[in-house]
This record gives sequence, structure tokens and C-alpha cells, in this order.
Amino acid sequence: MNKKILALVALIASVLSAPLYARDDIGAYNINEALSTPDAKAKLGGSVKFYFGEQKHGKVARDFGEFKTNKKTNAFNKSDKQACEWVFLSAMIALQDRAMREGANAVVDIKSNYKNNLTSSESTFQCGAGTFVAGVALTGKVVTLK
Repeated sequence: MNKKILALVALIASVLSAPLYARDDIGAYNINEALSTPDAKAKLGGSVKFYFGEQKHGKVARDFGEFKTNKKTNAFNKSDKQACEWVFLSAMIALQDRAMREGANAVVDIKSNYKNNLTSSESTFQCGAGTFVAGVALTGKVVTLK
């Protein structure tokens, strides 16, 4: 009898927890807040400049092409904001690393591209946050500005 009750409890628990696994809330988060964290300031340095959406920038001397990044992070036991800011930083580091490898000094026209839904904004980025994983996808042009 105990095995039947245990099996029933396990079945009910798995059915009730199924929506938790499927959560994928897409939200807009503030770029300036994410870039103002101590981790962002320490890891992004400043040798590569970033311009989001239609932000004005200097004249492009050389265009190395458009590059994409798609990063995920562990979101377990973190607020959506914490997880999204952390994974946004990972995506920004990837763009910075690409710019440095190419010998560029900027990434312009940075847009969110979460689940191939291109979103342009100068003030926010898109992040998908689930129960266990958060993700940010960005695309931007790696360039040398005069």
C-alpha cells in the first residue's frame, strides 16, 4: 500500500511541477543598469566601445562584419534580473573578445536577437528567463571607428 501512495505522490508532484520546467519569460532589462555592475565594469574595461540600437557613433573606418552571440547561464536560485544581467555580461564579453580578435575598437548596432526575434533598443536588452536557465542573444557589427 505504501508503494502505491508513494507512486501517486510522485505522479502528482511531477504533473504539478511540469509548468516550472517550461517557464520562459522574456523580459526587457536596462542596459545601463547591467553595465553599471562592478563585474561589468571590471570585465569590459573600456578598450572596446559599445553602441546599442541606433545610438550615434563616429564614422566607421573599417567594418569587420556582423557577429552573433547566444549565451546561457544558470538561473537557479537567482532573480530573473540577476540571471539576465549576468548572462548579458557574458554576451557582451563575447562581443568584446570578437572585436579585440579582429583588431576593432567598437561594436555598433547591437540588437537583441532572442529566439531569432530581432529587437533594437538603445536602453534595453531582451532576456529569456526560466526556472533553471536564462539566455541572452545579441548581434552587432564589429568595426573600427575613426
